[in-house]
Amino acid sequence: MSLYEKINSLHSFKDSLAENLIGIEKEGLRVAEDGSIAQSPHPGSYGSALTHPEITTDFSEALVEIVTCPTKGAKNVIDELSKINHYIYHHLPHTERFWPASMPCILRGKTNIPIAYYGESNLGKMKTVYRRGLANRYGSVMQAIAGIHFNYSFSLEFWESYRQVIAPQSKVDSKRFISHHYMGLTRNVLRYGWLVTYLFGASATVCKSFMHDYHDHNLEEFDDNTFYLPYATSLRMGDIGYQNSQEDKKGVKANYNSLRQYIYSLRVAMQTSCEDFEAIGVKKNEEYLQLNTNILQIANEYYSSVRPKPIINGSDRPLGALLNSGVGYIELRSLDVNPLMKDGIDEEQVQFLESFMLYCLLEDSPTVSTSEINEIDINANLVAHRGREPGLYLNCHGEDLKLKSWGESLLNKINDCAILLSKNHQKSVKKISRRINDPDLTPSALMLNQMKHDEKGFFEYTDQFSRKYQKLYKDLKISDDYFSELDKLTKLSNQRQLEIESDDRVRFDQFLEEYFSSDS
Repeated sequence: MSLYEKINSLHSFKDSLAENLIGIEKEGLRVAEDGSIAQSPHPGSYGSALTHPEITTDFSEALVEIVTCPTKGAKNVIDELSKINHYIYHHLPHTERFWPASMPCILRGKTNIPIAYYGESNLGKMKTVYRRGLANRYGSVMQAIAGIHFNYSFSLEFWESYRQVIAPQSKVDSKRFISHHYMGLTRNVLRYGWLVTYLFGASATVCKSFMHDYHDHNLEEFDDNTFYLPYATSLRMGDIGYQNSQEDKKGVKANYNSLRQYIYSLRVAMQTSCEDFEAIGVKKNEEYLQLNTNILQIANEYYSSVRPKPIINGSDRPLGALLNSGVGYIELRSLDVNPLMKDGIDEEQVQFLESFMLYCLLEDSPTVSTSEINEIDINANLVAHRGREPGLYLNCHGEDLKLKSWGESLLNKINDCAILLSKNHQKSVKKISRRINDPDLTPSALMLNQMKHDEKGFFEYTDQFSRKYQKLYKDLKISDDYFSELDKLTKLSNQRQLEIESDDRVRFDQFLEEYFSSDS
């Protein structure tokens, strides 16, 4: 069945798409007055980073991560993101503010990027050791990069309708049907994900302090304190961004051709020791340097622009939950934090991403060959570094295809899918689609052109937004009970951490041994 046959057949079921759930995870560095990474602990007013469901930390103690609960509708999820943003600004020490960009602020060396601390429970220690392992494997500087993850799930009502349309006679159980089509969606996100980087990339420049340890790079000098590439869209998604350094060397690459192959490929990486990581060692003077010497310490270490994710219950392991429960939602991980927006993302962008996800589901999605994986990687790097370059060609099934032509074709199909969602989704897609013919409308170009006009480097330009949003959120008037739910979650998270710590019955060494001997 063709894409347009599916769209036409789904018209009578499109109400079920309004029940789809959206979640956003947004990272942001706390910075000191001089623009360097804050050295202070995660604020106690935010609750426990180990157990708070909506306010936690990523790699660094200073890298705060907001996690919205799954919500229906773009407006609702942005409203929730904004409210949590307001909360963390409201409770932020007056000497600090948040850095509103993906690429970090002034760095004073890797020792000044404090690794996140999660308390003294075995679980908390494991999370900290995992991050220490990331620092020892890839360096702390790279881990200070912030991003936005867009989480999306289709409603059960939609899946029932979709099954009626494309496979009414199928005897496959619902869980397998849903997982099969989610995996097809992820393959198409890999294929067409370069478009997301082009449209929303917001990191064409970087502070020179970030590049201190990078001796071989092709970045150009913008001014005394800034590097850039003239046609870049997202340096975060390019060579200087987060990469699994051993995947090509060891031949380990996640296989998205089926859920079982995906799980198996990650498990192989989690069970295969790596010489470079063996050289680091697991312990030094009784302190853990990493969880193990395998290519991946745990499944989450594998970096990809998209992940199929399970719904986690209790102490479920991610891959075990994927195998047992199937795919629950898709996590798109390639979004830069946009400094031009107070929350780093807006309703219009969310509506576009919903339409993009629907297109990736409805479009045919054959298995990915080794040669196509190579094309995907090349395209991703080309668009990250040179996406706005006039006449740029990408690789498509062994042939060269102009980015502009391919982009126009994809955007037309995404717009046709948006018809199933709402008129507002169509408006958002049409407005954002203008960027394919006018690269100056992209966030990367808007920022770079303004920097040139104002003669401001990366730090000075970004810092003005940091101060602007700090003032905006601090000055907002709120009712006495505005933050009551978040205050409640903060208290409950502190109680829950104490309970976890008091429930520990084994030494940390034994805890790790039992953790890795069980189903991962």
